[in-house]
Amino acid sequence: MRRESLDYDLLVVGGGPAGLAAAIHFRRRAIQRGVSGNVCLIEKGARIGAHSVSGAVVDARALSELLPEAWSDAPLGTPVTENRFFFLGAASRWRVPEALLPACFQNDGNVVVGLAELCRRLARHAEELGVEVYPGFCGTEILFDDKAPASPVVGVATGDMGLLENSLPGPNHQPGVELRARYTLFAEGCRGHLAKRLEESFGLREKSATRRYSLGIKELWEIPPEKHRPGLVMHTCGWPLDTKTFGGGFMYHMAGGLVSTGFIVGLDYTNPGLSPFEEFQRFKTHPELRRFLSGGRRIAYGARTIAEGGVQALPKLAFPGGALIGDDAGFLNAPRIKGIHTAIASGILAADAAFEAVAANRGHDELSDYPEAFRKSRLFDELHAVRNFRPLMEKGLITGSLLFGVDQVVLCGKAPWTLTCRSPDDHARLGRALDHDAIVYPKPDGVISFDRPSSVYLAGIRTDEKQPPPLKLKDPSIFARVCLARFGAPEQRYCPAGVFEVDRDEDGRPRLRINAGNCLHCKTCDIKDPTQNIVWAPPQGGDGPNYPDAM
Repeated sequence: MRRESLDYDLLVVGGGPAGLAAAIHFRRRAIQRGVSGNVCLIEKGARIGAHSVSGAVVDARALSELLPEAWSDAPLGTPVTENRFFFLGAASRWRVPEALLPACFQNDGNVVVGLAELCRRLARHAEELGVEVYPGFCGTEILFDDKAPASPVVGVATGDMGLLENSLPGPNHQPGVELRARYTLFAEGCRGHLAKRLEESFGLREKSATRRYSLGIKELWEIPPEKHRPGLVMHTCGWPLDTKTFGGGFMYHMAGGLVSTGFIVGLDYTNPGLSPFEEFQRFKTHPELRRFLSGGRRIAYGARTIAEGGVQALPKLAFPGGALIGDDAGFLNAPRIKGIHTAIASGILAADAAFEAVAANRGHDELSDYPEAFRKSRLFDELHAVRNFRPLMEKGLITGSLLFGVDQVVLCGKAPWTLTCRSPDDHARLGRALDHDAIVYPKPDGVISFDRPSSVYLAGIRTDEKQPPPLKLKDPSIFARVCLARFGAPEQRYCPAGVFEVDRDEDGRPRLRINAGNCLHCKTCDIKDPTQNIVWAPPQGGDGPNYPDAM
């Protein structure tokens, strides 16, 4: 069956804040200028927001710039009323005085929102402006113009529906659609599978510093009214992690008696026995967290990786026929743990460049105006000021915190030097199991701490078990020879969804069993697998987690 082909001026791959902001801004400019400017946006989740999970404290300036009238008439979320930052010990905590907190840790004027709810609101505005929004469609193939010298990107193809496990068409097979556009913006989120191919095809990371990644795990709780503090924002560092491992926790009090609590672990950790999921469960048992969660009810669970490393780790943003925006590029303000407003800002900048090119009747060339506009923007100034955070934190919690305090409070983010994260990449920093002490985690109590199966259940994953498996091993023999023998099968621990288990084949030999139906699309395995033997590919469009609005 031949694939249908549709043509647009702008194609956006990904229905998160960056992609939706780009689509909205491009269409608004087209309407203002009286030109056609047709836009298509595709999202692999079953609905807009289905795959959106975030801590969701948002710098509201980006939203007011994107939707000035709508935001002033009906602001979304709960204004931040109090900001707390703690260094935790096993049973102790020290609150950092507000006066000592660098400006990047302040939350005045910010709002606590559910990212999924925010994305759905942006999608409604996009559709009102004439954007064609298609959830449940996943871009699986980049389309190149092979007739051109530089082979520019001319769009993407969506994945076939109704394929069987052997990748052959089933009785309900429907071929994907070719979506062609003058320019394609990739907004897939962290570690996008298409962005990885683009980085290889165009050498987008050849001049970039080492990038770091972290895994963020989050739960949504409904707590008793007497414990709820609408607008309270709390961040922590220290326990349960040791001082050499990057990470920290958060709790945000939302509207309606809800709190979002989560934990972040840098994936450059070295101990193969460490489990980010178990560290999060331990984190919640600290008295400072337990006092809010006791008597409450956990209602949702999710996980996602985030890209870090500073502006020095950003890839080249533009290439012939398209550009990277949002966390597909790595626009995260790491010390603030905020990427929503930066994603929106990057989407606006890229949309401006794409619109001017379309208005000039151009197509498939490099949007050089986008990276130039970024370097002159407030977004660049914000990220440049905190560029040394992640490299400094590699010196350990205490030393890194003190040095970053000097960087921000004394030097005001204007140090004459730019540091970079130490090589190698995250997956190569994992040490041998024999060289590290085993970590014994307490059993979950089922009240504050929980196991993986009950957690994954709350992610609302939908999946068609008959489709081709989205997770595969390049060489199955590598697991027993290397991952199990050298690292003690770390796949069982770094995955927050219990996708990987060790069992034995009919001859009694150990093998890695992959429960792909549990996958949260967090991409941790793609990043942390020490042999880079695991291949993640997007499943059939619409499959994966279905997070509630408040996530």
